Amino acid sequence: MVRRGRCVPPLLAGCSGGTQIDTGNGKAVALTKAQTQQTLPDSGAMPGWKASSRPAAVEMNKLYRSAVCPIKDNAGCENSRFYATATFRRADGAAGTTFLIVAYDSKQAAHEAYDVLWPYYGRRMGPRATTFSLGPIGEQRDARIGSAGFQGEPGTITQTRVGTTLLWTMTNAADKTKNAVTEDNARDLATMLAGRARQAQNGDTPTAAL
Repeated sequence: MVRRGRCVPPLLAGCSGGTQIDTGNGKAVALTKAQTQQTLPDSGAMPGWKASSRPAAVEMNKLYRSAVCPIKDNAGCENSRFYATATFRRADGAAGTTFLIVAYDSKQAAHEAYDVLWPYYGRRMGPRATTFSLGPIGEQRDARIGSAGFQGEPGTITQTRVGTTLLWTMTNAADKTKNAVTEDNARDLATMLAGRARQAQNGDTPTAAL
């Protein structure tokens, strides 16, 4: 569960002290490369998880557009500026999660990319995946739970738009017999990442954490 003090106040009604729903009415500035990287959670934001790779942001180029937007003509990556990713493994080894961010030059560019990219990312959970609600985070949001592994291990994927950014969380269980991946887990991860993106666009240092 995302904690207040280290979570972003506007996002989750479960945080104490004058909370409000994130309606997307905050600032929507284009992030710098440094701000995009800061939006990724670090080890301090992920108690109970260990970093598998260091959070990193890069300028979007032809190579990364092909990887992030593997659609005809790399649709969905128009007017994108930076791409960022970080991966974590749960301390008990039961699950892994990946965070992805694409930072665009405007709110409109991110909005236009959203519906282009969700059909591609959403089907990663397999044909039997089901949708679930993330709650009131960001201006747009989708989530699916299904099978992410070769042997039917469960997984979740979320996609959220916050201002000028598109955000993804992808979590997969190491063993299909363990309840290591749930809708609640996915909500917490997506809420944290959305909170960090909102903080960055407000000009603050992201501090939202699990």
